[in-house]
Amino acid sequence: MSRLLKSSGAVGTATLISRVLGFAREAVYAGFMGVGMVSDAFYYALTIPNLFRRLLGEGALTAAFIPIFKEKEKNEGEAAMWHASNAVISGLIVICAALVVFSMIVITGLVEFVPMELKNELILRLLRVMFPYLGLACIAAVFIGMLNARGQFFLPALGAASLNLVMIASVWWLAPRFGIFQGQQVFGLAWGLLIAGAIQAAVQWPSLRKQGYRFVWVNPFTDPTVRRVLQKMGPATLGVAAYQINVVLTQTIAVHTADNIVSSFNYAVRLMELPQGVVGVSLATYLLTELSGLAVEKKFPEFRKSLQEGVLQLIFINALATGLLLVLAEPMIRLLFEHGSFHADHTTLCTVALRCLAPGLIAFSMNNILARAFYALGDTKTPMRISIVCLTINLILGSFMIPAFQQAGMGIANTLSAIANTALLGYALRKALPKLEFASLLPNAAAVTGATMLACLTAWGTNALWESHYGHKVLWTRVGAVFVPMILATLVYGVAALFLKLPQFSELRSLISRRRRPAPRTAAPAASAVAAPKSKSDSASDE
Repeated sequence: MSRLLKSSGAVGTATLISRVLGFAREAVYAGFMGVGMVSDAFYYALTIPNLFRRLLGEGALTAAFIPIFKEKEKNEGEAAMWHASNAVISGLIVICAALVVFSMIVITGLVEFVPMELKNELILRLLRVMFPYLGLACIAAVFIGMLNARGQFFLPALGAASLNLVMIASVWWLAPRFGIFQGQQVFGLAWGLLIAGAIQAAVQWPSLRKQGYRFVWVNPFTDPTVRRVLQKMGPATLGVAAYQINVVLTQTIAVHTADNIVSSFNYAVRLMELPQGVVGVSLATYLLTELSGLAVEKKFPEFRKSLQEGVLQLIFINALATGLLLVLAEPMIRLLFEHGSFHADHTTLCTVALRCLAPGLIAFSMNNILARAFYALGDTKTPMRISIVCLTINLILGSFMIPAFQQAGMGIANTLSAIANTALLGYALRKALPKLEFASLLPNAAAVTGATMLACLTAWGTNALWESHYGHKVLWTRVGAVFVPMILATLVYGVAALFLKLPQFSELRSLISRRRRPAPRTAAPAASAVAAPKSKSDSASDE
């Protein structure tokens, strides 16, 4: 458990830095665009290249490639490992170039020759600028995956921080140079995305060179590694990113329903992504590498143990995050976004969306972990089939809930489909690994639920007292309305976890105390210990 927390914690720390900068970016965007037609057009256009970033940077490509990368390293050595990497990157360049060129031709034809509404034209013009970002995101994704597989997590994850910094600068420096109207200036944000993507890929290069990597073109059309990755990547695209595909589908309905749904929902999603990225994606990033290695070595008892530890930690941390998002949704959104063109009524719209999304936080994050367990076992088809079912559920729910309930309908549809996805993945994984016992986690989950309820009551009561005494008219009162209830609720949660003797809390506390203490000097052992032999039951696989 400690090794898992330390490694995923490195990713989580870097991800936290990136998410904080991401909030700063969204706050700047909110002040610049507010909620309306221009912001809806921008965020919907951004959804398409962003989908590829999420799929490939945090999902399908790395999920398909890392197990093969580790297998090459273990069985054939570093030369074969780097050759496989070059083959995949070469193939990626060919595929992305073809996709970008084809899409640019189609988009240009639509814009120039097909009459359409102003919002649709703005979406397509923005998409034409931003679409090449997917190629840059794909290259960065492979670089990050390679570094993760070599045991480097912090610096690769920190690369996203550079992306956010450039995108923030684009609002202040690029946007004013594109015109005086908001519909003109928004193109500065689109060009800023391209520059940010290039920088994110470039910052990974020095670390890769230190690892010994050198790029050499390899013909991808004849390389067997590329064929293996493509075979696994197709199912993984749907399996690991059902949530992101859900967002695209529901936003397609929403953008044609009203002018304020997509952007207000987007701001709510950004708040959800903090715990989801710091905990869910970070644990999943580490676990893919860890579980892939254990699967290659047929160490299935250790495989099950690592997976269960990851699930327990995810539930423990994200349960508190879920409660805080529900109780403090309005003061959080008010603090982060309500300024400039973002008004109080926009805060109300985003609050509704966030409170409908928050109950699905654990499910959203759990899907990343469970899907990667399948990929580590070499099974990409099962998550794909489950995702198709859940995407269908989401689309059916969204098709009638979004027109009826707008932002709330989007949140409910995504939450229900994510919960269904988690349930089906857990059931299927239990069938694949018969000795995997999720039922044994139920007492722990019940204790976590009790601690979460106490924390939520604390946050609600503290927030009510703060509002009655100080309100939220000035900045310091807005900051206090968020952080005072949050800190007190977290303390209550920790005390409850200590009282209930939750092992996740003990592991986190031990990890923190070890980081604070200097490493003790130890004398060399007089004689090496003899490892105890494994029992027959421990060495038996689940196959």
